Amino acid sequence: MERRSIMRAGLAALVGVLGANRAQAAGPERPRQRVAYHLSDQDRVLFVLGNIQNHIDGTGGPGKADIRLVVHGPALRAFHAISIEPNIAELAARLIKGGTALEACANTMKAQGVKLDDLTDGFIVAEKGGVVRLTELQQDGYAYLRP
Repeated sequence: MERRSIMRAGLAALVGVLGANRAQAAGPERPRQRVAYHLSDQDRVLFVLGNIQNHIDGTGGPGKADIRLVVHGPALRAFHAISIEPNIAELAARLIKGGTALEACANTMKAQGVKLDDLTDGFIVAEKGGVVRLTELQQDGYAYLRP
């Protein structure tokens, strides 16, 4: 009987060691990513939106990362509701539905003569301006990306 107990204890220890090695090989679980994307160039809108979609897919799907897109300058014109291209509208709507926050620079909105209602659905206003908002996000621990 004693021999059987020793064998069970040895087997349990072996399984425990192997399990610990697997856990170490997989590495520690990473915290949820917090990322601020910066978009100001109108000719890069689709590229940046595609990067964000790839980021979401790479982290395991919607809700796995906290992603903010701050838009200012000429790029904001691509999101004017009256003239938005269908592919941009579709991708932006998918990102918003997946939890990405789109923030429009208040200074750019004023310069372009648009109000929040003039932009595609889902935007919020970066009241202090786009660059100030990007700095705030970085101070709050968001990684900064400008693809």
